[in-house]
Amino acid sequence: MTDDELPPATMVDAVFPLAGRSLPRDHRLALADALEAAAPWLRDLPGAGLHPVNLVPGTGDPALLSHRARLVLRVPRTHVGSLHELAGRELDVASHRVQLGEPHLRELLPHNTLYAHFVASDADPDTDPDTDPDGDEAAFLDAVGAELDGLGAACRRICGRRQRIGGGTHPLVGFSLMLHGLAAAHALRVLEAGVGGHRRLGAGVFVPHRSAAAVGVA
Repeated sequence: MTDDELPPATMVDAVFPLAGRSLPRDHRLALADALEAAAPWLRDLPGAGLHPVNLVPGTGDPALLSHRARLVLRVPRTHVGSLHELAGRELDVASHRVQLGEPHLRELLPHNTLYAHFVASDADPDTDPDTDPDGDEAAFLDAVGAELDGLGAACRRICGRRQRIGGGTHPLVGFSLMLHGLAAAHALRVLEAGVGGHRRLGAGVFVPHRSAAAVGVA
């Protein structure tokens, strides 16, 4: 099946302009809570995911929002009409006020290379990765491989740095992840399903990446 013959993705990205001054650097949980307070039906929306907001680079906390900041929700195509009720809403994200603009839709298009900023693992957040620098990564890649096999998505997997994000009762551990060499139909499955859990926190949400060359993949 060629790219032109693939059916439209069952999921779509809704892109909201985002007005405000700042957000916490680790904003995923607070943003998800604020969105679900404004639209409680999001909690039960199958497969819905939240992209992390791109912040002004740096180490200071809170982080500044750029004038081009966007909030992006990945939702089932069948529910996009409900998203317009969020336009104009002001959200309280851990005492940082931000306002959503009118959303526009962005189709999910298959690419040879996909990237996720954070994919959750089952690692204990209290363990020191320096004591077994390869153990967590190996177990993570094994779990990712099994999940991709279940999707029928054959590809090369490139694991990035270990990270921790706020997850409510305890932090979540995970890694950035690049998938390379995907056939178009397989890429579409990954974009629709994601990998791992905690989609409401933006974990396992993939986006197209121009090339794997930057990380040394031929």
